[in-house]
Amino acid sequence: MSFANNSIRRISHLIEDIITALRAGSRRVKGKLLLKGVKRMRIAQVAPLYESVPPRLYGGTERVVSWLTEQLLSMGHDVTLFASGDSVTNATLIPICKQALRLDPDCIDPLAHHTLMVERVFSQAEEFDLIHFHIDYFHFPLSRRVQIPCVTTLHGRLDLPDLVPLYKEFAEVPVVSISDAQRHPLPWVNWVATVHHGLPADSLLLNKKGGDYLAFLGRVSPEKGVDRAIEIAIRSGMKLKVAAKVDRGDRDYFERKIKPLLDNPLIEFIDEIGASEKQDFLGNAAALLFPIEWPEPFGLVMIEAMACGTPVIAHPFGSVPEIIRDGVAGFQVRDVGEAVKAVGRLGEIDRRECRRHFELNFTDERMAGDYVKIYNRLIQPKSASITVEEGALNWMAVESPTPSTT
Repeated sequence: MSFANNSIRRISHLIEDIITALRAGSRRVKGKLLLKGVKRMRIAQVAPLYESVPPRLYGGTERVVSWLTEQLLSMGHDVTLFASGDSVTNATLIPICKQALRLDPDCIDPLAHHTLMVERVFSQAEEFDLIHFHIDYFHFPLSRRVQIPCVTTLHGRLDLPDLVPLYKEFAEVPVVSISDAQRHPLPWVNWVATVHHGLPADSLLLNKKGGDYLAFLGRVSPEKGVDRAIEIAIRSGMKLKVAAKVDRGDRDYFERKIKPLLDNPLIEFIDEIGASEKQDFLGNAAALLFPIEWPEPFGLVMIEAMACGTPVIAHPFGSVPEIIRDGVAGFQVRDVGEAVKAVGRLGEIDRRECRRHFELNFTDERMAGDYVKIYNRLIQPKSASITVEEGALNWMAVESPTPSTT
């Protein structure tokens, strides 16, 4: 479907919502329309404790929880956030630990803190209309035993053999995928919707010109492909700036495989960066390199780059075909050779259209609206009028090919 048709469809839906509101009678809460008869929901958001909400540095899940929480508040809902004590939010914060566990030198056992959080959430369950979990499956034994509706967004990879018996046991628990590709290993669980991530439209701005370097932003690990990004840059003769987190578990890989590659004068290693630094880092780049070799469930950095108008050159694994419209928001490439050729084609990308692709598909407003539909469906299960579309994004014509790793 073309961008024109996509826009017409979204405008049509907006007009339908407004007409419905006018017919039913409506009230405004904090500037947003709430339909008469639609309850102002009391929603609990339960975040991982490894990073603050939002995270100070690296941390995709916690950043998404922050965007969702604040957007739900702006829509007029009552939101309580269970998170680390150094989180910053306009919601009611229930601090479980004093600070993000990854940055706490005194934290030895993170599971102890998460067990405590689950207990506190369910001890207050009657105060909420719905509880939204972002902590994988940790709470499943309790959520299946309470009357309060619970839903879980799964943010991680699901292609692990250990997960099969667990999800077979809890096959009735309602879960949300962050891409259709994420579902492939476990297609038989109770998927209620796919909701692609979205970020505030004004958090990152269009840079119409870009710059003269390639960017890599993420985590140093074999599957993320920083070594391939370095090879692409060197073969292209372009500078590469690497802003990457090195976990303790990946330190040996970094020292053995990546550090020797940083001696090349084209490569600049910056370490982790925070949200305030992303505008310059991504906006001033000619392109973002995303040469992954694993089924990435989403890849938040891709939509952050697109928000700046910066095209993405990515391997078509996991969610990539759902996010990157080839030739508009970047290029899908099969190997390093194709990536080098794509670098030479960056002049074909209109950075304004790249930004437009983001605006049409990946804002926090769209994301929160999708979740509200899910919440209403779970709270009022007999209502057939509230649905969330599943499957490919509007602009996608065919299912992406199944990639093979090398």
